[in-house]
Amino acid sequence: MSSVNIAAGLWGGSKTVAITGHTRHRHTPSPVVPGFKAPGLPPDLSFGPTALAAAIARTATLRNAPVELLSRWRDSALLEVELMIGNGATFSLSSHFGFLADVERTVFAARVGAGITDIAMNSLGYTWRDNADCLSVSLDPRADFIYAGGNASGYGVVLAEAHGSFSPSISNASIGGRATRKYLRQVKPYIAVNSLHGRVIHGYSVAFGSKPGTSDTFLNLAETQIRVPPLKPASQTLAEETRTVHRIPSSLALATYRSNFVLMDALPVVQWIDWARGRAESPEETTAVEFLRLEYAGRSFLACEDSIFPVRKTPVWIEDFREHPRWWRHLEEMWYAGQHGIGQFAGWFVMEERACERFLDTLSRMIGGTEPDIPEQLELPSIDPVGFGLEGETKSFRGSNSDYNYALFRDGLALLGTPPRRIAGYRRWLPKAGLR
Repeated sequence: MSSVNIAAGLWGGSKTVAITGHTRHRHTPSPVVPGFKAPGLPPDLSFGPTALAAAIARTATLRNAPVELLSRWRDSALLEVELMIGNGATFSLSSHFGFLADVERTVFAARVGAGITDIAMNSLGYTWRDNADCLSVSLDPRADFIYAGGNASGYGVVLAEAHGSFSPSISNASIGGRATRKYLRQVKPYIAVNSLHGRVIHGYSVAFGSKPGTSDTFLNLAETQIRVPPLKPASQTLAEETRTVHRIPSSLALATYRSNFVLMDALPVVQWIDWARGRAESPEETTAVEFLRLEYAGRSFLACEDSIFPVRKTPVWIEDFREHPRWWRHLEEMWYAGQHGIGQFAGWFVMEERACERFLDTLSRMIGGTEPDIPEQLELPSIDPVGFGLEGETKSFRGSNSDYNYALFRDGLALLGTPPRRIAGYRRWLPKAGLR
């Protein structure tokens, strides 16, 4: 299979953004929970286009909105990143950005700010996520997101406020001021507050800005001060924790994986997650969900068949397709013609097989009644990220001479930017019987 051609002027490589400001804000007590130590912050954040596109889609789908609306937000996120970000090793906006109306520029900047925040939080070791409206829908203003995992495991959850601004007048001082103001207004009041997912023990405000027409980019973080030395950068301190099983609040796991399965088009799974969260009645149908087992970059991923073969749009029925001697040629054709095949990097959302299996089997135990109630905590794996990282630690697989281009997040969700070469098998999820 030939590698994907990168269109002229479109973003093709990884970018490194310097962290141009970092402030800590006092809180009493410090730390909120004895023993918690926040990860240290290296000077740079690196990410590729696939990682940013996936992160924007991940944050956009952390809402209790209808799945058809969330799917539209996903698709628009993938398209906007391709068109609006310029090529090159440094972050800059493309010429297309100048054609947006003022309100559209504001919305796009906010989406990028949310994506950068998700990348930063994953890079710091935090894994599972939810929209912070779970604090209380009546609290306003409040932070954007809640995270758990990493150094917060066993202690509680952390808040993250996101901000993005693309303006000719933007500067490091103005971005730093916004990070601080938003921390003081939308994060600090909720430190030590109990949330649906646990006690808030720490908080961040992430502000990202870029001056259109230039490569002037600024990234500032404000966070809760802790009266003990911070740990070494997350890329070093979390090495022993990655790919291990963590116990996390069930409510947060269900919120995280609801977003993941919306992105994967596995809508029957989403319906059962809504039931488990007490937000919907038990689905009447117990239809099985078919997954393709893909081998990609030395890993195994599960892709929902409904995403790859939406409403049987392909003329080759799946049963015949599986046995076709040159199936991957058909797959490649559908990749570039499909509804998610946008440009050179936005492709299919999939999930690392081990993480997907662990969650789906746990969900089936809830549905089948083998557990008395929804447990307070779930045991789930955390995985080394690919496609982004701190201080040049980015593990990236992409390039004009590579068939691999993907971003993998700690919860197991991945966005593949080039078609897989091999279907290694097929798996079926039955709501009451688990993943077979």
